[in-house]
Amino acid sequence: MAKVISIVNQKGGTGKSACAANLAAGLANKNKKVLIVDADPQSDVSASFGYRDCDENDETLTTLMELALRDEKIPEDCFIRHHEEGFDIICSNIELAGVEVQLVNAMSREFILKQVISIVKERYDYILIDCMPSLGMLTINALAASDEVLIPVEASYLPIKGLQQLLKTIGKVRRQINPKLQIAGILFSMVNARTKDARDNMNLLQSVYGDQIHIFHSYIPFSVRMKESVREGESILKYDPYGIVAPAFQYLTEEVLADGI
Repeated sequence: MAKVISIVNQKGGTGKSACAANLAAGLANKNKKVLIVDADPQSDVSASFGYRDCDENDETLTTLMELALRDEKIPEDCFIRHHEEGFDIICSNIELAGVEVQLVNAMSREFILKQVISIVKERYDYILIDCMPSLGMLTINALAASDEVLIPVEASYLPIKGLQQLLKTIGKVRRQINPKLQIAGILFSMVNARTKDARDNMNLLQSVYGDQIHIFHSYIPFSVRMKESVREGESILKYDPYGIVAPAFQYLTEEVLADGI
């Protein structure tokens, strides 16, 4: 039975999709069976692995959730695509934004994504949900379906300030919808560790939240090679294995496995 981890931050540009993509590749390299669920209408994680036809394709998470909303049969294969780096993905498209509107008035609206994931959950060791940059119904669905939440945070003041609202939302979901939900940890991403500002902000978050929430020892450095790997449809572990970012994701993978997350 898979461990389901949502990768969440309501602020855009914090490296959520890169984290989902490269953690999936890292876990697959450790012989884990991994599925990425792209729950973001922008479909960044789908595009980052070369699946750029999603907006013209009905075989996406959009269709699966619409079937669940209509209480119709969901296909057993769940439109899963297998990537050559050893993991699977359910892609997204822009029409998923319309599903969020439909969820507002749906019965058991918080559990539609969980219904989809339940069909494939026993096939995997890990299911990673890449969430959209908001705290709307799609993100609530992801939290309701998850065992853990991983929070990528940019090492600057405003993203850290925004953590308070996210943590309140996670706490509310735990109390009202999913009592088993836990925070796997906070991950610093796109870090330029040579700057005093980045170091100061990392220390600030550690001092404010370190006693309450696990903060990963690994952090993900900033590198333009990440953007290049997206263009090539590959993880950074394959595209630039000897650069500065690939080892960081390898360390993150080791941490995730060692912590039993």
